[in-house]
Amino acid sequence: MKSPASPTPRHASGPRLIRLGGIALTLACLLAACSRSADESANTAAPPATYAAVARGKVDIEGGLLTLSMPREGTLAKVAVHEGDHVKQGQLLAALDTRPATLAVEAAQAQLEQVQAQLKLLAVKQAAAKQRAQRLTAAVAAGAGDGQSADDASEAAAQLDAEQLSTRAALSMASQKLDEARYELKQRSLLAPFDADVVQMSAQPGASVSPTSGPLFTLLPQKPRIVRAELNDSFVGVIKPDMPAEVVPDNGRDDTHWSAHVLRIGQVYGPATLENDPQVRANARTVECVLAFDQPTSDQTRNLRIGQRVIVRFGATSALPRTAPKG
Repeated sequence: MKSPASPTPRHASGPRLIRLGGIALTLACLLAACSRSADESANTAAPPATYAAVARGKVDIEGGLLTLSMPREGTLAKVAVHEGDHVKQGQLLAALDTRPATLAVEAAQAQLEQVQAQLKLLAVKQAAAKQRAQRLTAAVAAGAGDGQSADDASEAAAQLDAEQLSTRAALSMASQKLDEARYELKQRSLLAPFDADVVQMSAQPGASVSPTSGPLFTLLPQKPRIVRAELNDSFVGVIKPDMPAEVVPDNGRDDTHWSAHVLRIGQVYGPATLENDPQVRANARTVECVLAFDQPTSDQTRNLRIGQRVIVRFGATSALPRTAPKG
């Protein structure tokens, strides 16, 4: 007869569960410790950046864009450039009808030549009159001449001297008139004052223009780019000339940046024009801060567009928290 199987003691599974729980707890502690170590390593490797101040700004050039109008009234006879062209200093941009001014130059030139001829004729007459007066005076001294004739000859020579002085004055005036006519002829042509790009133009051949009819050309001078930042009044005492700064596009991306430094800080408070928040824009007071790029001739810097909005981060400190403009 088979003996009945002995039942498994209930307390046999208890130690097994305890061991399994201990292993799980140990694994959880190890994972937590590893996670803390990884976080501490990440924080040590890349601490959050801090700046003395952050301000909004825009790209510009010293003096800004240049607008040109025709200096004289008239009809445009020629427009020599187009939008987007690069022009050199002294290059023709547009010209008026120059026929009236050219005729004035030719008339002034003819008058000058006429006075020059008169002056030459007077010089010949004066030489002959002086010679005759000297001969008659010598004859009178030798007792072989008429004293009255000698006096008349001397008076005639003196009159020619006076006429020659008057003619020299007329010659100077005629020369000035010629210079004026040539200047007026130049005013019929509009030239580029320096190397620049033609940004905008509103000139067509045949159009009537005048100095008061508005600009015909808008030029972008070939000058280094700068940044005009609006520095909040609370940071005016923190920012100094020559302080380093970082410039990034105002698009929320930090993949592109340029190094710069502070050129000067303005002395006049004004409204914040670059803030997006209307309430902040109405209440904030800012000072213009001008910055220059450390590499103004690099391709990335030259490709910055005038008026492009940027964020300027001034300096780097460990004591001040990183701040950002509102809006």
